[in-house]
Amino acid sequence: MATTAPTILLVDDDLYIRDVYKEVLESEGFTVDIAMDGKEGLEKIISNEYNLILLDVMLPQLDGIGVLATLAENKKDHAPVILLTNLAHDPILKEASKYGAIMTLIKTDITPDQLVEHAKSVLGVAPAKSA
Repeated sequence: MATTAPTILLVDDDLYIRDVYKEVLESEGFTVDIAMDGKEGLEKIISNEYNLILLDVMLPQLDGIGVLATLAENKKDHAPVILLTNLAHDPILKEASKYGAIMTLIKTDITPDQLVEHAKSVLGVAPAKSA
């Protein structure tokens, strides 16, 4: 019996980050949907079902915290959220967890492969076998 690949929404305004993350996630068998700003990301979260949401903090139109706050205010059920940021400021991280982000990853501190491993961990997918 075939299983459906987990679907991940990647919300990031950086084209390079989107392309790299999408490529590594898809190479591991995930289906990846893209949103380029917070407003588009929020609309996609409301209208679609995802298994995981990768959400940047600094976004045009509506930032990542604004997306999380809107979802919380509307009591919208959604997939687990991993917040992606280049900011290591405690207030932002505390606010993100208050609104339900399960993890915050500092983009400059992780490789794309490490992002994949975090996604697999959250989704309960077995890690890649070492060569």
